[in-house]
Amino acid sequence: MCAFALRDIKAAAPANDDSRAASRLAEISADARPIPAYSPVVLAGLVRILEFALITATGFAVHRLHVAPGYGYGFEYFIVIPGMALLAVVAWQALDLYTPTAFRTPIGQGLKLAGGWTLVFLAALAAIFFLKLDNALSRVWLLGWYAGGLAVLAAERFAVAAVVRSLTQQGKLDRRTVVVGGGPAAEPVLRALAASQQDSDLRILGVFDDRRDDRSPDVVAGYPKLGTIDDLVEFARHTRLDLVIFTLPISAETRLLQMLRKLWVLPIDIRLAAHTNKLRFRPRSYSYIGNVPVLDVFDKPIADWDVLIKSAFDKIVGALCLLLFAPVMAAVALAIKLDSRGPVLFRQTRYGFNNEKIEVYKFRSMYADKLDPAAAKLVTKGDPRVTRVGRFIRKTSLDELPQLFNVVFQGNLSLVGPRPHAMHARAAEHLYDEVVDGYFARHRVKPGLTGWAQINGWRGETDTPEKIQKRVECDLYYIENWSILLDIYILALTPIALLKTENAY
Repeated sequence: MCAFALRDIKAAAPANDDSRAASRLAEISADARPIPAYSPVVLAGLVRILEFALITATGFAVHRLHVAPGYGYGFEYFIVIPGMALLAVVAWQALDLYTPTAFRTPIGQGLKLAGGWTLVFLAALAAIFFLKLDNALSRVWLLGWYAGGLAVLAAERFAVAAVVRSLTQQGKLDRRTVVVGGGPAAEPVLRALAASQQDSDLRILGVFDDRRDDRSPDVVAGYPKLGTIDDLVEFARHTRLDLVIFTLPISAETRLLQMLRKLWVLPIDIRLAAHTNKLRFRPRSYSYIGNVPVLDVFDKPIADWDVLIKSAFDKIVGALCLLLFAPVMAAVALAIKLDSRGPVLFRQTRYGFNNEKIEVYKFRSMYADKLDPAAAKLVTKGDPRVTRVGRFIRKTSLDELPQLFNVVFQGNLSLVGPRPHAMHARAAEHLYDEVVDGYFARHRVKPGLTGWAQINGWRGETDTPEKIQKRVECDLYYIENWSILLDIYILALTPIALLKTENAY
């Protein structure tokens, strides 16, 4: 049992209520083990691609068996088959067949799936009749493709159902959610969310509220109060949390802003429930969680397909960079070994995604007996702790090359992102998070080898609060404006930025 869970239980549960404390203890201890998540959006997209490919392949297979031996390969089939497969995917999307709930119930959704497939063929037959294309396409081929497509779809949906059920049982498709704000305003929202949990894959963990009086009871609609907003921030650092829903009225502006000021640094979606608000906006202003209308406040900065694209980019380009720089890294390692005693590599604990502690690799640039793993003292110009080789590799950032191992093999760094700072790094004798308000918001994405701050001249020594402030501003700009093209642009400009060495010691 983690200490965090025990502390929260003591804070949130009455000392004389053993059964309630035990219930909360079980709830939080279950959530204290981070579970990797799979995006339902990506899952749905992969199933779409799979079904398009299967339907297309089935159409060409029937064509190869029936049409090609006697008539060859007509170009019209190469247009009709992908076109009808794409139309089928669109029809199934319109029938809401690409949701985790639909994937889990292949028998219940089978009629809708077959209905969409049938509708596509009826549309194709109508087009053939009105365009007088009777001799262009084989009717036997159409019938064979229709029947074969149904059989392939049925088998595929049962296989997908088995995979989705397994992921659901493991909690990897859950959207782990907490509600902020207890009392009467939260109860109808919680009941509505609970009613839609099956369809929306929500998993409601509990309630957080700063109030400690009768307005915020220990249990709301069957869900326990787990702590305050400060507890929520720490809770999100220890376990996977996907969504926070505020049940406070919009009129409580000051209280909302105070809470959002603490929570916006987390890599989560934040929504404001409009379930009981008297103020009404245009329908398109709302998104929906189940049947509950919500207003979007903050979105997780890199999510769904963006995570997959960025991860693939990091692995592929990172591996190529490792191969490209292997001779350089070998030469640097030899120079370090010849210059001073001690290991070639230096490991340092830094803050990673969501403030998790990660170990990053660097080439050793200091004498072995003067290493500073905690970065308690900034390296300054002419620092006697730095070796001769160390001065060169620090100025050119060659000491950072081993972090490619973090990118390619450990996955806790990205090629591009906010630079991971040492945990006790300081600016003007103050910790970075004491200097910059909202400093930890830069940890909403994975840190990187290079970033927007580095190509804009903010690398090297941070001896003044203004320097770290500028770095954080650049990091937040990158997070809010991320795209894969921006990553490519930053990587392309990084070698030019490394030529400016006046602040790198």
